[in-house]
Amino acid sequence: MTTVSSLNGPPRENGGLVTLGETMGLLVATEPGPLLRMPGLRLGMAGAESNVAIGIRRLGVDATWIGRLGTDEIGDLIERELRAEDVRMLARREGAPTGLMLKTMRTSDRVKVTYYRSASAGSRLSPDDIDEEVVARARVLHVTGITPALGPGPAAAVYAAVESARAHDVMVSLDVNYRTALWAPDAAVRTLRDLAGRADVLFASEQEAVLLAGTESSLTDPVDLARELMTYGPPQVVIKRGRDGCVALIDEQVHQCAALPVRAVDPVGAGDAFVAGYLADLITGQPAATRLATANATGAFAVTVSGDWEGLPRREELALLHAADDVVR
Repeated sequence: MTTVSSLNGPPRENGGLVTLGETMGLLVATEPGPLLRMPGLRLGMAGAESNVAIGIRRLGVDATWIGRLGTDEIGDLIERELRAEDVRMLARREGAPTGLMLKTMRTSDRVKVTYYRSASAGSRLSPDDIDEEVVARARVLHVTGITPALGPGPAAAVYAAVESARAHDVMVSLDVNYRTALWAPDAAVRTLRDLAGRADVLFASEQEAVLLAGTESSLTDPVDLARELMTYGPPQVVIKRGRDGCVALIDEQVHQCAALPVRAVDPVGAGDAFVAGYLADLITGQPAATRLATANATGAFAVTVSGDWEGLPRREELALLHAADDVVR
């Protein structure tokens, strides 16, 4: 039997972020090496959209996540974690299983992620899950290229949310987040270019920007790639460059921001952290340079801790990366 949960109190009136997608259980190898020799796996949770929601909330901005979870213990774990992070959750609980991710390290510097999400609860997301009133109260609706790749229902849910946001003058944010295991490049490019044309902010890695630019393009410079992506419609294009920082084209003005030097422990989730930092400052009205600096800082925090979201910083912690001493008293 399907149930619907509206958690963490009544709708918030002051605007914030609304996002939707699939959040899964996460099994993480406790040390590098072949899985069959692994002494144990740590259980947690992860999902690009809920990672962003948690990151936004830790920075002091309201966040709502819309999705589906199974009526199983993994679903219970995800619900508990989102409650603990004060992310408002509109979730349909049903008999289908909650999806799973497996993260292993074959070597100390190479992470492999495998998904077990076929016929999962999250893959049953549909337009019926979208609450138009919740979207209308938001400042930003954030979607990713993962959700429309899960099937016709999730794709329709993304489009329903985007059209609802546009109808209510809510900004739309799109992170390309291309997953080779979910769909072919041609299908991905068609959908993502279309969604980019409906977005106000577009995030992409350099590789994803090259994908969207198409095989007919020979562009390699990140500024040129940003200009190409802007032709699809979004007035803000941000190219995430990892350890090389970021490049953005915002209302035709070029911005470049260097990465912060940190010792990386786990790179997975850094892109979501970057997006959370940028959107939190966008929602609170900060200028472009500040948004990009915060995005770089949140991304840097994320890679210093094992886990997709556990290392996301709170607003008062952002200055720690600039501290002159290793010990802050």
